[in-house]
Amino acid sequence: MLTRSTRSMVTFANVFTMGDSLQEMPAGTYEIVVEEELLQGLSFEAYRRIATHLMVRGPDGEAGKTAMHMITKEDLEYAIACDRTLSETTKNSEAVLSPQEDTT
Repeated sequence: MLTRSTRSMVTFANVFTMGDSLQEMPAGTYEIVVEEELLQGLSFEAYRRIATHLMVRGPDGEAGKTAMHMITKEDLEYAIACDRTLSETTKNSEAVLSPQEDTT
């Protein structure tokens, strides 16, 4: 079985959770590692995803404290969509606008 790994980065602007985990992850940039296997017996090259991992660095990016969390593509897409929605909502919220002068 031939496999390949691809790496990409995703940036979350807000605290987020992934999948069924209740652990909150801080906002920041995370590495995503996707592992795929070559489908054999086809007349063209095609790969099937076999695993997706979220790389989580230790506090303050401490060397040697990186963990690989197995996630699903759907959980990742959902977390990205929620982060985007929260960012847009917060951007349009009065809470982030300059406070008005109190006239009372």
